[in-house]
Amino acid sequence: MVRLAHLSKLVAWGMIAAIVFVTVCPIGLRPPTETTVNLDRALAFALLGAAFALAYPKRGLALLILLPLAAFGIETLQYLSASRHPQLADASYKALGAAIGVCLGRLTLAIAKALSERKALLARESGR
Repeated sequence: MVRLAHLSKLVAWGMIAAIVFVTVCPIGLRPPTETTVNLDRALAFALLGAAFALAYPKRGLALLILLPLAAFGIETLQYLSASRHPQLADASYKALGAAIGVCLGRLTLAIAKALSERKALLARESGR
């Protein structure tokens, strides 16, 4: 059976692979936009940031630094595709989304830990 920690890492790395593909592929292969393009960019990277925060719970600061940098690096990869045009503004939306996602992932972990500790405390108190 696959452990949750391994599964969360697989999901996070799978997401980054999908984002790299969608960012670099010819424009005609890009999935349709469901909202505004910039909101889609930010949301994709926010989900990515949250996924990495959950997959690597002890690496919050590193993720806050590396994922926004990765957003700029991935945007730069668009130079490899003739139909794509990297933009600083696009990378900025992605970087902001990544940072927000990491923060939300860390918040989720903190809330889960607090609830778990509270549940354990209540269980100990009711056992007396």
